[in-house]
Amino acid sequence: MKTITPISIWDNGTVQEASVLNTYAINVTLNSSATFYWGLFSTVDGQIANQLSQGNLSMSGEAYTQWTIDSYAWEYVATQLNLVITGDYVPPAV
Repeated sequence: MKTITPISIWDNGTVQEASVLNTYAINVTLNSSATFYWGLFSTVDGQIANQLSQGNLSMSGEAYTQWTIDSYAWEYVATQLNLVITGDYVPPAV
């Protein structure tokens, strides 16, 4: 999970603030393409509170061939969703 510059999302009749992005590969076809699941989450006191939005997106072609490290995939997803990653999400100590 990564922290992002907070964005406003309409959720069940109210505007909520998403500040965490989660993503992972759900389908990879070697030498061809990958599909990623993504979710945007709100936080309360640093803890994950609610999932506000989710979806899938695909990576193929030049983008897929450039994917050699995880940070590239994170940036790809963030760019496709018009988000800015600000760091790693670290849950607060309980």
